[in-house]
Amino acid sequence: MSPRRVIREKTAHCFEGALFACAALAYHGKKPLLLDLVTIDRDEDHVVALFKENGLWGAISKTNHPILRYRDPVYKTARELAMSYFHEYIMDDGTKSLRIYSKPFDLSRYSASKWITAEEDLDWLVEALDDSPHFEIAPPKTIRQLRKASKLEVKAINITEWPRPYK
Repeated sequence: MSPRRVIREKTAHCFEGALFACAALAYHGKKPLLLDLVTIDRDEDHVVALFKENGLWGAISKTNHPILRYRDPVYKTARELAMSYFHEYIMDDGTKSLRIYSKPFDLSRYSASKWITAEEDLDWLVEALDDSPHFEIAPPKTIRQLRKASKLEVKAINITEWPRPYK
C-alpha cells in the first residue's frame, strides 16, 4: 500500500513501513531510498528505508522484531549497513538466512502519485525493486561453512513486541 493508504488503514508491513519512511524523508528533502534484504526461501525478506547523515548510511524499518528496526547513520557504505543485519537473520534451527541485498533503490525517479498517494496496490514497485541490481552477502562456499546460531541466539532473535495473535 502507498503511504496514503497506510495512514487510512492504520496498518503496515515492512515494505509499506519503508515506503512511509521514504515519503517522510522525501518531504524533508532527503532522497527516498529503499534497500531490499533477501533471505532463503523459508524465511521472510525485509525492506528498509535508507538515509544519509554526515556522509554515513542509516536505515528505518517497520518490523515486529526490535533488532531489525532502526540503524544509526554510522555505516560508510550501503553494503556495510546491509551486513549489519546479517546476524539478526536466524531461523529456529540456527540457520543464518540473509543472502542478498540490493543496491539503494531511488524512488525519486517516480512521481509522488505513483507511490506516495496511489490508491492501487503497488505490486509493480515490489517487482521493480526485485528486478533491481542485487549483490550476494558472501560466496556460496562461505555460506555453506557458516556456523549455526546457538539456542540462546535463536531465543533472543525470537523476541517480538506484539505476540501472536496481534491485537
